[in-house]
Amino acid sequence: MKTKAVRLYGKKDLRLEEFELPAIKEDEILASVITDSICMSTWKLANQGADHKKAPDDLAENPIIIGHEFCGEILEVGKKWQEKFKPGEKYVVQANLQLSDRPDCPGYSYAYTGGDATYIILSKDVMEQDCLIPYNGETYFEGSLIEPLSCVIGAFEANYHLIENSYEHEMGIKEDGALLIMGGTGPMGLLAIDYALHGERKPKKVVVTDVNEEKLQRAEALYPSQNGIEVFYVNVKDEQNQVEKLQKTINGKFDDIFVMIPVAQVMTEASALLNPDGCLNFFAGPQDKAFSAPINFYDLHYSFTHYVGTSGGNTEDMRKAVALIESKKVHVANVVTHILGLNAVGETTLNQPEIGGGKKLVYTHKNFERTDLNDLKQLDKQLEEIVKRNDGIWSKEAEEYVLTHFSEI
Repeated sequence: MKTKAVRLYGKKDLRLEEFELPAIKEDEILASVITDSICMSTWKLANQGADHKKAPDDLAENPIIIGHEFCGEILEVGKKWQEKFKPGEKYVVQANLQLSDRPDCPGYSYAYTGGDATYIILSKDVMEQDCLIPYNGETYFEGSLIEPLSCVIGAFEANYHLIENSYEHEMGIKEDGALLIMGGTGPMGLLAIDYALHGERKPKKVVVTDVNEEKLQRAEALYPSQNGIEVFYVNVKDEQNQVEKLQKTINGKFDDIFVMIPVAQVMTEASALLNPDGCLNFFAGPQDKAFSAPINFYDLHYSFTHYVGTSGGNTEDMRKAVALIESKKVHVANVVTHILGLNAVGETTLNQPEIGGGKKLVYTHKNFERTDLNDLKQLDKQLEEIVKRNDGIWSKEAEEYVLTHFSEI
């Protein structure tokens, strides 16, 4: 079968190409990809090329398909998996394979397994790590957003607190505690707010910071105080003393802090804002391998503060994300700000910081330019009306319109 895919050959060298997929082996699965959402991690991969820890050293000779937040349908099942999976089923993939002997992951490491393609082979590694997950949601695009939601769930699970008079820890954010999300109006920050409000363990207070007033206002409109949880949105752009400002917001410090931007000063300020037994999660992934920041080691010793970092979720996190989306307890559509066809993936991936906004949603079988949801008029007036009727938020109706009416690539 022929596929069209965006492949990485080296630093900032992305190419849309058509090529033949090999016949699947008995331990593989042939699948279509319908949607992929573009992650900032792919921007980092494209910038670093073969220097990225998950990319093969011989990228120039053996390019890989990019994209790891994808959803589609199973087409053909190898003999080994025919009792477990059937053609026609929807699927998502937990890209964080966690192989014991190498860092390989879909979207980073494989010639035939990645999200920015029309058709792919789900490799032996995906299958044997139990990372192919059935998905029965109403839309493909929400399926593509399961992977980023699973990363948020994994971060919330990784935080921990002391069990008094023991060396045991209670995992997860502190129930009825104070939660701070620093730099929290990007797509991952919005998912973190959503999960804080609707996840298993709920805080009592949530504070979200950013330097962009428009983004803060949008976040507040999407996620106001609810279910007995107070949510505060704080613009820290011109704050001379962010620590003091945030303490005054809730009259105290924080039990859990998620830092969503790789800025040393923010890390230091977060360290100063931890309660005794507080846990700071450095969620943002820096490009600089020497990135560091001063933290308060006095509090680490005497107040038992904790520091963790998470990069991706695991399969159980992914399954929890599937359940949350299938049951409509979280609203991942809120983070979509742009749509595009496979033809626009390369340019969009390389220019993510300049483009701004939230998630860029790729319809991999379609051919159209990247378009902001606030500027759909020139792309398609009927689609614009569909999105307007849904308060500017992407939807099942909008997706079905694109899949039905937009031209194939």
